[in-house]
Amino acid sequence: MKMVTYPCLCLSLLFAISIFIQPSYAAAATTTIQPSNLVKKVCSQTSNYDFCVEALYADPRTPEADRYVLAYVIFGSAYQSATTTHDQITSLLKNATASQRPRLKRCDRDYTKAVSKLLEAHDDLDSETFESLAKLSRIASSAADDCETSFKGTRSPLTTNNKGLKGLCEICVVVSKLFVMF
Repeated sequence: MKMVTYPCLCLSLLFAISIFIQPSYAAAATTTIQPSNLVKKVCSQTSNYDFCVEALYADPRTPEADRYVLAYVIFGSAYQSATTTHDQITSLLKNATASQRPRLKRCDRDYTKAVSKLLEAHDDLDSETFESLAKLSRIASSAADDCETSFKGTRSPLTTNNKGLKGLCEICVVVSKLFVMF
């Protein structure tokens, strides 16, 4: 009769436990976000509900957020996106081909404007001056459109970034409306 050694027994036990634990872990990882009523209200007014929920819930403050906190969340996210893209454009310009350079310079100007307008919106939030939030968001969104248009007829290295900023700015516009209704 063959004797089972202690290390083999431990390995077998560990394997058996991992089989039972893995499915419960997988289920937890795939659970969906249960948006708050405020997030549902905002995201139902956007063109991409799932993107909106994911964008807002990327910030840990969102589950308990009131309209003020939600505004800081989304305007901060849009500002971060615009800043990151602007930095990426600066990097792309260093190795740009002759045909890319004028397009990227246009995007550089566009994203400089987007960053500036989103910073202005943040300052307006700080001073509780809400009237211009939607307008500033639309200007930032238009900057992403203008950047994308500059690559018309050729592949843009910024398409994903431009779409992302447009989506975030759309959420900003909807959140802005939470302040002008009162």
